[in-house]
Amino acid sequence: MSRALVLFSGGLDSILAARLLMAQGVDVLALRFVTPFFAADVADPERYVAAMRKKYGIQVLVRDLSRDFMGILRAPVHGFGRNFNPCIDCKILMLRKARELLAELDADFLATGEVLGQRPMSQRRDAMRSIERESGCEGILLRPLCAQLMQPTAAEQNGLVDRERLGRRSGRGRTEQQRLAASLGITEYPTPAGGCLLTDVNLCTRFRLFAPGIFSLSSVDAQVGSFRLLLFGRHFAPAPGLWLVLGRDQRENAQLESLREPEDWLLTTVERPGPLGLLRSLGGVRTDAALTTAAGLVLCYAKKVNGRAAPGLVRISGKDLEREACFAPLDEESAQALQGGQVGVAGKICPD
Repeated sequence: MSRALVLFSGGLDSILAARLLMAQGVDVLALRFVTPFFAADVADPERYVAAMRKKYGIQVLVRDLSRDFMGILRAPVHGFGRNFNPCIDCKILMLRKARELLAELDADFLATGEVLGQRPMSQRRDAMRSIERESGCEGILLRPLCAQLMQPTAAEQNGLVDRERLGRRSGRGRTEQQRLAASLGITEYPTPAGGCLLTDVNLCTRFRLFAPGIFSLSSVDAQVGSFRLLLFGRHFAPAPGLWLVLGRDQRENAQLESLREPEDWLLTTVERPGPLGLLRSLGGVRTDAALTTAAGLVLCYAKKVNGRAAPGLVRISGKDLEREACFAPLDEESAQALQGGQVGVAGKICPD
């Protein structure tokens, strides 16, 4: 029996690609790569693997790609998409990593759920061919949903799969995929959506503004953790090179605590409920003036007194500081001027 490694996103197309091969007797191992920006549904890998096996009969292997992904996010060879998404470089990276696993996992070829012409940046015919070459996957990369529209691969030529039983789908419509899903008994699958947060137009500005400072951090692990911080909360630059993130509810406060690095400072209200603030240096100095601004931002979003932000005690805890003092809240106009990082860490990473 032949074995295929299928790049797996958990979406309908990758489910169908895996099941089409399984229907031909191919032993399929679905490879799910995760980073801070996609695969948020794999928070618990063991539970996710069990769910995919139960729902679709697909065996999934989860691998973290975050450290390698930082390199292409800093300077993608093929550039960014409309927002902060290095789609072509990302695809090349995933395929290269998958190719390196072929021998270890005793697999014969690779497959993806790509459909010719479905995505404007990475699924044009020329882009798909370029991705094959640059990832070193020419001849071993099969795309079951559109295989009959592509050049035959070694797996087809060697009889590991029957080309006539593969698809010839193209374009952005999903009607044919839905029909195929029904014929395979697949009735429950995710709705189409931008699975990668780097394509989110609302987050793109935040990524642009803080990424230069994040990439200045010497540790790749610190960079990965900092990008995780970008995905929730309110973000401010209280001084050049400083970054303050405020939680908007208890869940986000807990997330901030879990992502705290040893050099970070935490700011908490003492007398009334308020957000947790995490202050991180991106090359800046935490002066008394910067701490006063940060504490004022925490109080601006704390519980109001008679409908207005009010002074209060704020506890500041860090590696080299434990302090509790009374601060005045920033007014909303001043807070909005600092929100999003307009001060101090502004920079451009992806094109407008």
